[in-house]
Amino acid sequence: MEAKSKTTTTETVISIRNVEKSFGDYQVLKGADLDLYKGENLVVLGRSGTGKSVLIKIISGLLTQDAGTVSVLGKEVSQLNAKELLELRLRIGFSFQSSALYDSMTIRQNLEFPLIRNKKNLTKGEINKAVETVLDAVGLMQTINQMPSELSGGQKKRIGIARTLILQPEIMLYDEPTAGLDPITCLEINRLINEVQERYKTSSIVITHDLTCAKEVGNRIAMLLDGQFQRAGTFDEVFDTDDQRVTPFFEYNFIQ
Repeated sequence: MEAKSKTTTTETVISIRNVEKSFGDYQVLKGADLDLYKGENLVVLGRSGTGKSVLIKIISGLLTQDAGTVSVLGKEVSQLNAKELLELRLRIGFSFQSSALYDSMTIRQNLEFPLIRNKKNLTKGEINKAVETVLDAVGLMQTINQMPSELSGGQKKRIGIARTLILQPEIMLYDEPTAGLDPITCLEINRLINEVQERYKTSSIVITHDLTCAKEVGNRIAMLLDGQFQRAGTFDEVFDTDDQRVTPFFEYNFIQ
């Protein structure tokens, strides 16, 4: 298994500067700095409770930082009004750990829902084409009339990604995309993340504990340690260290 190569672009689509966030007396982020470059998959690693999911909630405006700035696609998120924030969120795709499908809807209806809600001028034919295009992209055309309960965990993950892609986002945020999946399905999801990057030209942040996923999909890795991004670079650069905050993370994934 080879690590993914770096991207060469330096155009920034997300810029995080000196971000701090506390919950009561517990400070999660302590001056975090991070850039996401156009067209890259950036993997964010860190132990549970280090603020990885908090960070993507701040990026999307679901939480507000206590200090620092977060700019997404040239807009400072905390300064946006409700209408501007909604418009920005339509340019960002979220792939949730739970897949977040509606159990009472067929797969077709799950995929149609964000289009009907956000793009009211589309014809039925345009909606059908969009649904079929994203189902084809994730390799699950045969599930179009099935219910979520009839799908495997890996298939639900794929449909969740398809539903995100249907609005053609510029940025993808993946929260633990391989969590709870068997090793073969994990490899399929990793390949899909890379295919999405190539086919849809997305810029992505991938939050994961899975170092196989990190190595296969990450053009760049950033490790969140003690509330700050203290190690960033290629997979090999990040783990070429004797830092005892980092080496157990590697050993757990690849030795135990």
